[in-house]
Amino acid sequence: QVVEVPVPQARRGTALVQVAASLVSAGTERMLVEFAGKSLVGKAQSRPDLVRQLLDKARREGLVTTLESAFNRLDQPMVLGYSSAGTVVNIGDGMPGIQVGDRVACAGGGYAVHAEYNIVPHNLLTPLPDSVDFESAAFTTLGAIALQGFRLAHPQLGDQVAVIGLGGLGHMAIKLAKALGASVVLFTRTPDKEADALRLGADGVILSTNDESMRAARRRFDLIIDTVPYAHDLNPYIPTLRTNGTLVLVGYLGPLEPAPHSVPLILGRKAVAGSVIGGIPATQELLD
Repeated sequence: QVVEVPVPQARRGTALVQVAASLVSAGTERMLVEFAGKSLVGKAQSRPDLVRQLLDKARREGLVTTLESAFNRLDQPMVLGYSSAGTVVNIGDGMPGIQVGDRVACAGGGYAVHAEYNIVPHNLLTPLPDSVDFESAAFTTLGAIALQGFRLAHPQLGDQVAVIGLGGLGHMAIKLAKALGASVVLFTRTPDKEADALRLGADGVILSTNDESMRAARRRFDLIIDTVPYAHDLNPYIPTLRTNGTLVLVGYLGPLEPAPHSVPLILGRKAVAGSVIGGIPATQELLD
């Protein structure tokens, strides 16, 4: 649904940005739309972590207050989008380094949304170099998230890297892995993603639903970047890590069900980690 609303006003610590380009993250936004369309029971089944939060709130504040809060949240529209670029047209106080007329990349759910104008806090704005156009800059958030996942694991030249999923984050992760000098393979459940992955620079594709292919990939990778935005089983991928290898989650926020089995993690000295965007300096480095 497209809604016409008044142009917001910049407040202290924020800028009003006229949006020139906004990234549609198909996997993440499809997940949110599907979640919004579920019944209350369906929402509870898909997000047991939120149910636990509601139960904790009910114990602290009482059932009536908790139910009122929950239904008020459910009645609020959810604005999609989290990565955009545009021009600053107004600023509030406390915005060092940002001026009206600046070209900027914007990040953050609830801020860098699909709209003509966005109110964006100072810490979610990054000035654009002259060489970067708005459409390219709209990918900045995805690139910064993927880059921070690599930084967390400190990959070395020639390392074997795998990427799970070929949405927007997966695209960026493959390109970054190649730029860092790594050999990169895509894990996918969809055979027709192979051509896209190879076009982006992947050295190979493994169909994760093929048991023989997964067995052949055991102890192959130093780093796995998991970009899948919904709940999924990590256990088939952990055996494909080498000793001291790391699987970094950058796409999914929520409970891991089933939980990762501890035996291959402990005996193989393997790690499961998580990462988000690395802040303004890292984002500026990506753009530069």
